[in-house]
Amino acid sequence: MKAKHIINLQKGLTGFVVLGLMWAYHNFTIGPWIYLALHGTYGLLWLLKDQLFPDKQWEQKISPGQGIFVGIILVLYWVAPFLLISRGVVPSAPLIAAAVALNILGVFLHYSSDAQKYFTLKYHPGLITEGFFARCRNTNYLGEVLIYSSFALLAQHWLPFVILALFAAGLFIPNMRKKDQSLARYPEFAEYKARSGLLLPQLLPSRNSGLDSQAPDSPQNG
Repeated sequence: MKAKHIINLQKGLTGFVVLGLMWAYHNFTIGPWIYLALHGTYGLLWLLKDQLFPDKQWEQKISPGQGIFVGIILVLYWVAPFLLISRGVVPSAPLIAAAVALNILGVFLHYSSDAQKYFTLKYHPGLITEGFFARCRNTNYLGEVLIYSSFALLAQHWLPFVILALFAAGLFIPNMRKKDQSLARYPEFAEYKARSGLLLPQLLPSRNSGLDSQAPDSPQNG
């Protein structure tokens, strides 16, 4: 069993889970429908991404016990739709607009940067320092944070934000730190790190980076 099998199952079931909650609580108001469109589509895009440009870190094999544990953890991502639908809260039009905008931006950053990383490394292994990764070393994680923030926003409850923070602290940030340690083997990494943010884009040039004099097409990432 590979880790991606559990993850893909959870992503693929999300739309059905949301529909099931809507049916169970007889809640077919605008909020659940918007949530279904956003989170259900995100799950379908994840499955499509796994076919077109899969993430190698989810290819690792895990034991059945580990698979069960991962599945239980991933169920936490369904807390937001449960709170939204079971409580019958109706999000306002401005809140819906904000959630949709946040979600679109997150999906764009997440999947586009993953595609850039996959195809760049496939044909030109090395340190990626341009495109989506020019000012941010983990644009894909930034996109994922924005996506789940949009879901939490629709739920109008503090718990989904806490769950997202726990995932960020327990999974996202350790993975980002591990990636930095791996990329440190490249001589160009120190300079690249000085002018890029770990999660948020570093928009202002670092005084110590000396990158203003660097050509924009510097070596590529891995």
